[in-house]
Amino acid sequence: MPGAALIRGFTARLPGLALAVGVALVATAAGRLVPVVGGPVSAVVLGILVAVAVRPGERTRPGIAFAGRGVLQAAVVVLGAQLSLGQVLRVGAGSLPVMTGTLAACLAAAYWIGRRLGVVRDLRTLIGVGTGVCGASAIAAVTPVIAAAEAEVAYAVSTIFVFNVAAVVTFPLLGHLLEMDPQTFGLFAGTAINDMSSVVAAAATFGGPAADHAVVVKLARTLMIIPICLGLAALARRRARKADERTITAEDAAYAVGGAADAVGSAAGAGATGPGRGTAGPSRVGRLVPRFLVGFLALAAVNSAGLVPSAAHAPLGTLAGFLITVALAAIGLSTDPARLRRTGPAPLLLGGCLWLVVSATSLAFLFLDRYL
Repeated sequence: MPGAALIRGFTARLPGLALAVGVALVATAAGRLVPVVGGPVSAVVLGILVAVAVRPGERTRPGIAFAGRGVLQAAVVVLGAQLSLGQVLRVGAGSLPVMTGTLAACLAAAYWIGRRLGVVRDLRTLIGVGTGVCGASAIAAVTPVIAAAEAEVAYAVSTIFVFNVAAVVTFPLLGHLLEMDPQTFGLFAGTAINDMSSVVAAAATFGGPAADHAVVVKLARTLMIIPICLGLAALARRRARKADERTITAEDAAYAVGGAADAVGSAAGAGATGPGRGTAGPSRVGRLVPRFLVGFLALAAVNSAGLVPSAAHAPLGTLAGFLITVALAAIGLSTDPARLRRTGPAPLLLGGCLWLVVSATSLAFLFLDRYL
């Protein structure tokens, strides 16, 4: 019976899910005490500490795995409720070159610098996207697309946190030193700091209406998740297809040669139906777009149409943040600390380089806009 199977699946996941939720609750309380750190980063750290001290047993693995993937995808969907396409348009065309320019510079630097530092592909992708877009939220969106390992997610989140703290401390001082007005600093903070709580903290420290403008810019920047996820999904499918082609056995090859004439005849008579040739365009696109991203877009569209009450925005934002915290707690619980140690300091160095690249690029665009 389908119902019985669902109950068995839920029962199997319950111990690990309860453990992840418990860690997330403690992390959320810690994040409120130290807002600069926040709940998600606290969850990763606490999860790793629990994994080292207790080593969760086999009974918890299904629930931890579900929290690290399914809950993560649900969190990305709920994030859509915070976006309004009208808000994004009101940010103005002037902010779009800064956002796209900093993102392009960050992704290019992540690829070039990351390869030279010897950082593995998925980890440099997570650090690049997290730094270039919106921190833990972007990492949450990209993780299921590229099927990143838990240790890589934990390292990426922790790396980005270090430089978020550095931005909160240094950016307001830099803004006053450069005599920025509140709107300019809001644009700077919204494009050069990736985590929302750090954006708000830095802009509020600067003073004036900088925080309001920074939040809108940051929300607009969150939309960059969409093309990035689509692009990464296309690359993942391409790599998987190439890997499948490389694993064709001699027997398969012989069978393919033997049936070549039949295949050609079928293609001529009825049209090729093999993968990548006869598949209809819309269905290929449908397979390319992750389902959670469709949900993200749908909820953003519903919110843009005014169907999500304004009173629900704050609770939905809190829910999205808590779901991300639960997912990152699960990732921390399933992390192998020995693997983190073997990874070495190269990812942290990459994160620092990308933070400098994004900050310098944002300042360069602001300088050009002011004086040219």
